[in-house]
Amino acid sequence: MQFKISKELLVQIEQLIHDKNDKELEVLLNDMHHADIAEIFDELEIAEAIYIFKILDSEITAEILTELEDDVREKILHGLSAKEIAEELDELDTDDAADIIAELSQSKKEEVISELEDLEHAKDIVDLLRYDEDEAGGLMGKELVKVNENWNVLTCVKEMRSQAEHVTRVHSIYVVDDENRLKGRLSLKDLLTTSTKTMISDVYIKKVDYVKVNTPNVEVARIMQKYDLEAIPVIDEMGRLVGRVTIDDIVDVIKDEADKDYQMAAGITQDVEAGDSVFELTKARLPWLLIGMVIEIVASFVLKSNQAAFTKYSTLIIFVPLLSATAGNIGVQASAIVVQGLANGSLKEFSNNYFKKELIVAMISGTIISLFILIFHSIMYQQYQVGLAISISIIVVILFAAMLGTVVPLFLHKNKIDPAIATGPFITTTNDVFGILLYFAIARLILGM
Repeated sequence: MQFKISKELLVQIEQLIHDKNDKELEVLLNDMHHADIAEIFDELEIAEAIYIFKILDSEITAEILTELEDDVREKILHGLSAKEIAEELDELDTDDAADIIAELSQSKKEEVISELEDLEHAKDIVDLLRYDEDEAGGLMGKELVKVNENWNVLTCVKEMRSQAEHVTRVHSIYVVDDENRLKGRLSLKDLLTTSTKTMISDVYIKKVDYVKVNTPNVEVARIMQKYDLEAIPVIDEMGRLVGRVTIDDIVDVIKDEADKDYQMAAGITQDVEAGDSVFELTKARLPWLLIGMVIEIVASFVLKSNQAAFTKYSTLIIFVPLLSATAGNIGVQASAIVVQGLANGSLKEFSNNYFKKELIVAMISGTIISLFILIFHSIMYQQYQVGLAISISIIVVILFAAMLGTVVPLFLHKNKIDPAIATGPFITTTNDVFGILLYFAIARLILGM
């Protein structure tokens, strides 16, 4: 059953905090999942959340930290001492611990690292902080199980038992040489069914998917998604095994990318959340609104320059909103499919076949829409020639919008610019200007103006 925070539960928790009834509060929360407690923290005052944080066991609170919203976690960390933060990080995997330390100020980072009790754990965390957060090195954790190709099965099993104590979940067993270079992977079935004297070099599987430390996180996600991997090893420039990326980290990458693309498609220029300040929200939204305003002013001049046309044929102006909306929708639909194809790898570059397919879809859609407009205009206004001019113009504008929506994301992608930009205001506002220009040019040509 999905957990749902009730008003009664919050009131109960707040009362226990007020009464300083730590024992009952601990009993109440210890039965909950750490992700559910994180949701409760989001609803409490920061002082109340910190109070609870300090009375719960560090094994629970460490997991809570990884589930909290960024702004809530920042405030809680601000209310904890360096030693208290270090106690939490000692309970976490290296990748999660590094992510949390990265949010601290430089001076606080140094204090927390110096307070870590497990020196090997501290060394691994410091090593991970060297990598860019948007690359495999910034995603990976150091916890994994690896065996040497020169061991026999008996030695291998002993070493695996020792290593597995520090690994939350064993997804794969990696095989390395004496220089720690990744050689392959070991099947658990082969390990269990092979003689204890057999050398690992005789039974390991040489084919293994891997990524390098500087592989972009979206590419790591694509590879893991394509091959249905729960974990993937990470190697450095010399081919040495340095960590692994697990599926839970990739789910976060996919979610973050989807959120970013969704916001970009809506014309929001930077990553923001509902809890951000008015200034941050305004700063993220205003740029595209201003760009859109400038483009629409240009569109208004285009309309003004065609004033004589719609003075003579008044219905031309009536269908401009329909034209803008339809062309905008067609362009956004076309660009959305291209952006999706680029994201999941099904479309890597310009394809003549796909381009033709998109034009055919636009032609069919445009023809059906135009026929409706022609019939409607002829019945309502009894001006068949004007209705024909409007209908033909709309077909051409729809074809143009489809071409723009298909080509622009591919062009942006080729030039290393996020193509998600093309799925929002960019397409709709550009279509407005060029669409209106085409609309009146064709209408004037047909009507002989």
